[in-house]
Amino acid sequence: MTGLDHSPSGLTPALAGNVPKARRSGLRRVWHWRGYYLMLLPGLLYFVVFHYLPMWQAKLAFQDYRIIGPSIWVGLKHFRALFESPVFYQVLWNTVLISAMKLVILFPVPVIVALLVNEVQGSRYRRFVQSAIYLPHFLSWIVIAGVFIAVLSPTDGTVNDILGLFGFAPVPFMTSEGSILWVLVFSEMWRSAGWDSLLFLAAVMAIDPQLYDAATIDGAGRWRKIWHVTLPALVPTMATVFILNLGAFMSAGFDQVFNFSNDAIRDRIDILDTYVYRMGLVGGEYAYATAAGLFKGVIGMAMILAAHVVAKRVTGKGVW
Repeated sequence: MTGLDHSPSGLTPALAGNVPKARRSGLRRVWHWRGYYLMLLPGLLYFVVFHYLPMWQAKLAFQDYRIIGPSIWVGLKHFRALFESPVFYQVLWNTVLISAMKLVILFPVPVIVALLVNEVQGSRYRRFVQSAIYLPHFLSWIVIAGVFIAVLSPTDGTVNDILGLFGFAPVPFMTSEGSILWVLVFSEMWRSAGWDSLLFLAAVMAIDPQLYDAATIDGAGRWRKIWHVTLPALVPTMATVFILNLGAFMSAGFDQVFNFSNDAIRDRIDILDTYVYRMGLVGGEYAYATAAGLFKGVIGMAMILAAHVVAKRVTGKGVW
């Protein structure tokens, strides 16, 4: 045979002989699943380019950045300015409040949706229900904001028209500080509850049918099967999703808040991400904005690690 012959790993015999056995085994597996690795490549490139490479520029938080000429190292100067700003504490409170409302109110919703979809009888009707609840996820927040602004309008909005039929006065949902937070929560639920239920629905479908058969023999009805079979099987998935949601706790949804903001309620829903955008891209204070963004990232990482440790001790399951 010639030197062009290949081993199962895709390496020539001469080259394969110089590679350690464990490494050859790994290369052989990679070559065997090369199609899947190629499909994974765009996602990996996305995270490398937009999430890992930008980490190098986090050093701006410790410098006085100059577009022309070398930047000057100033240590914690921008962090001190950040913590001395009263606006920062208001923005931080808004972020925590909005994120906490979304986490507490919305976290159970995808689980409930998955359980309800699993109970739908008839494959055709079930596919229709799934398509209907997944569709909002593919709409941009610009479109969703336009829909909610129109529906909640105090003059000709559908919601206020219905309230008027029952004798209630029009409610300015989009300009009221008391209602705008609930608009954010409800619009987030409308957009993401169906799509987020996919993971839980997959976990429900993976439950061993013999467990349900055993519960039936023991005389359990539908609700008891859900309580004693389905929900315990979902605990590991719920723990993982909860931990990952905590990682995004300090974000609170830039796209949503940016598109729902107006002059009447901007101070009420101004969050860290919009603050960083306004101070950095709009105001040109790149180093100060980087310090605020780095603060948010560190807090998010700390929350993920803390939640992982707690979940590992309580449920035995974590992110890893």
